[in-house]
Amino acid sequence: MPPADSSSGDPTADIPPQLPQYAQERFRTDIPSPARTWNYWMGGKDNYAADRIVGDSTAAINPEVITLARESRPFLIRVVTYLAAEERIRNFLDIGAGLPTESNTHEIAQRVAPDARVVYADNDPMVLVHARALMRGTTPEGVTDYLDADYHEPRQILEQAANVLNFSQPIAVMFMGVLGFCQEYETAKKIVADTMAGVPSGSLLALWDCTDTSEAAKRSTQQYADSGTVPYVLRSVEQLDGFFDGLEKVDPGLVSITQWRPDNPEAGLPAHVNGYGAVARKP
Repeated sequence: MPPADSSSGDPTADIPPQLPQYAQERFRTDIPSPARTWNYWMGGKDNYAADRIVGDSTAAINPEVITLARESRPFLIRVVTYLAAEERIRNFLDIGAGLPTESNTHEIAQRVAPDARVVYADNDPMVLVHARALMRGTTPEGVTDYLDADYHEPRQILEQAANVLNFSQPIAVMFMGVLGFCQEYETAKKIVADTMAGVPSGSLLALWDCTDTSEAAKRSTQQYADSGTVPYVLRSVEQLDGFFDGLEKVDPGLVSITQWRPDNPEAGLPAHVNGYGAVARKP
């Protein structure tokens, strides 16, 4: 694959040779990609000039977006560790997984439970390229797989995930910072509800998304949308709470992701960010 800053004037010139033919038409370097822009904010190298331009312009309006991006990984680590260690979950379905980075879901889960099974689902072609190379199981007992799939098709994701995950056991379903890319709130709620309807009782939903609690975030989100990339919709805390309808949230409920079971609670709650998340159980 060419270096991430080698993009030429031809948006198809940098198509990675290992990308399947059917996915090549989705690979564009001249249009910002949400996964690659997020990778840039997290300090990664899997991004192109278009991603960095929109990343910088968005962060200029709302510097907290970089903090939020980088705090999302510790939140994921805490959530997956909790699910594997305390809830004893051994099946994980990470939908909208994004680009691999340090401490991916399968690495965390299999570090706690070597036999954990993890399925990632995403439809970004860059994610597909890296998933094939990096998202491998870290233990002989564990299994890791990747689905090239769109979360608007939960039935398809569940059917394919059943080839790897054990649906006779509880499953952890994860939507980490991705439902804002679904423009209609009721559609996003249905995606979550339909996905959770297809997993057994005792399964858990882990979800976070960006909220409209920051004026800078509202302004930067418009700037982000104007770049030509997939728009991101900020939602109220009450709307995010609606994703958990019918489920039983575990303590501390729906909170800023920095404040969900922090590593050192004796030191007081960490600074608030405008990403809110929770974990909730299906009765």
